[in-house]
Amino acid sequence: MIVHNLGLENSVLNQFVLELRDVEIQKDSMRFRKNIERIGEILSYELSKKLDYENEKVQTPLGTKEVSVPNNELVLCSILRAGLPLHQGLLNYFDKAENAFISAYRDHKNDDEDDFDIIVEYLASPSLQNKTLILADPMLATGKTLENTFRAMQNHGTPKQIHMVSVIGSEQGVAHVKNVFPENTHLWIAAIDEKLSNRSYIIPGLGDAGDLSFGIKL
Repeated sequence: MIVHNLGLENSVLNQFVLELRDVEIQKDSMRFRKNIERIGEILSYELSKKLDYENEKVQTPLGTKEVSVPNNELVLCSILRAGLPLHQGLLNYFDKAENAFISAYRDHKNDDEDDFDIIVEYLASPSLQNKTLILADPMLATGKTLENTFRAMQNHGTPKQIHMVSVIGSEQGVAHVKNVFPENTHLWIAAIDEKLSNRSYIIPGLGDAGDLSFGIKL
């Protein structure tokens, strides 16, 4: 797997990540969602450089011009509910893409916060056959959610390319998806943190992206 950690470069992306992490700024849920959306746009731009391109002629008022444009059939798949702001950022740039949505949540065994499975209950997806699949999950903690999401989608066809898009990941989560996804998969991510807590939350991370975006769940 090819990892593109854009947080290692100096860009405005880091300002948006800082605001997501800040315990005061993140209290503004609208700004929190918008910052994730903007990060999605930046990651989309960088991802677009790895797509396939073809020349297309365009008629202007004064003549014609050939422009090199992407020609991939894209499917954007986001994990509910935390993935929705990130999905919007991707869709702002890849507005012709088809869309897929999947629910995935942690099922803690016997109310044990340390022991859990990732449960997938809902999937709505078009065919993936020979298309470019973009999987969006803002927090890449253990990597199990992305793994189970990909497994759940396998009966919808075999994509020709796979890109994963995340805001913040852990080193352990990145290592896990490296082991389970095809070698030519690309991971586009804004920051990679050092470790997970004993409850598998990213440290220092930013907290629960779903709760910060949409409110605390029961």
